Amino acid sequence: MKTGGTSASGVMLSGPPAGAVTPTGMVWIPGGEFRMGSNDALSWSDEKPPHQVFVDGFWLDEHEVTNRQFAEFIQATNYVTTAEKAPTVEEILANSPPGTPAPPAEVLVPGSLVFTPPEHAVPLDNVAQWWVWTPGADWKRPEGPGSNIDDRLDHPVVHVSWDDAAAFAKWAGKRLPTEAEWERASRGGLDGKQFVWGDAPPSETSPQANLWNGQFPHKNTLADGHLRTAPVKSYPPNGFGLYDTSGNVWEWCQDWYDRELYAKRPKLAVTPNPQGPERSHDPTQPYQQLRSQRGGSFLCNDSYCSRYRPSARHGCSPDTGMSHVGFRCAKSVTP
Repeated sequence: MKTGGTSASGVMLSGPPAGAVTPTGMVWIPGGEFRMGSNDALSWSDEKPPHQVFVDGFWLDEHEVTNRQFAEFIQATNYVTTAEKAPTVEEILANSPPGTPAPPAEVLVPGSLVFTPPEHAVPLDNVAQWWVWTPGADWKRPEGPGSNIDDRLDHPVVHVSWDDAAAFAKWAGKRLPTEAEWERASRGGLDGKQFVWGDAPPSETSPQANLWNGQFPHKNTLADGHLRTAPVKSYPPNGFGLYDTSGNVWEWCQDWYDRELYAKRPKLAVTPNPQGPERSHDPTQPYQQLRSQRGGSFLCNDSYCSRYRPSARHGCSPDTGMSHVGFRCAKSVTP
């Protein structure tokens, strides 16, 4: 059994413990210390301050969960996703400021938010200009009624909430990764680098990830050939052999999201296996409970969103999917 070696990019790897068998479709992420967070020119406040973290070794899916894999889960369990269920007035008001009026009945239907590019340039301070609530949109109808995934079975599943991702992971005998595990894995051994592939900025002539090409949100040059999601493994893997940890779709993590988490952490030389906060905290969204997402998506462009970097963080309501949100699963070594 292979217990170590060197990756295609020259990263020295240590294998799983003797006798441990790597699950099909997963990659061993060796335990180790790395710098979590960033203070570079593209970093956001929730990435600061960078600090040393250690995580134990674990397995992670080599690519994002695909429509094909998610369909197998649905067929085996008859699970109904969040987007396929009508929201209730109580659910909506629970995440809204006091005094918010009850939503009209016509919006209390199954559906999800679909990226819909405007016809011309728009100010970037109002996401409602490109996110449209679409009744009937869900994982198997990504753009709503009339769309399907027949030719996208090997694309990452989208319109999945945190609850949906956690349910799939439990069914598969896995779990969602912590933020620390996810960042360790995404870096692929390139500790401290700005991007998954190194420090060179992304190039539209030689794309390293499925990002937005052109002028966001109205003009995509399709330089990489993809308007929305791309098939998994369309781009080179990182040093650990993982695909698409930059761009394509946002990936749910296990942790609650705290915008000020890094500043609150004890000032240790090394923080071992951080599990995230006990509850969500974001002063900009005080009435929302948020879970963490990582990796950015096909909508990331430096003119608007530079969160396709391995240190970048994002918080989102766990009952929200959207057409650029997916996930991958982790698995611990068990005695």
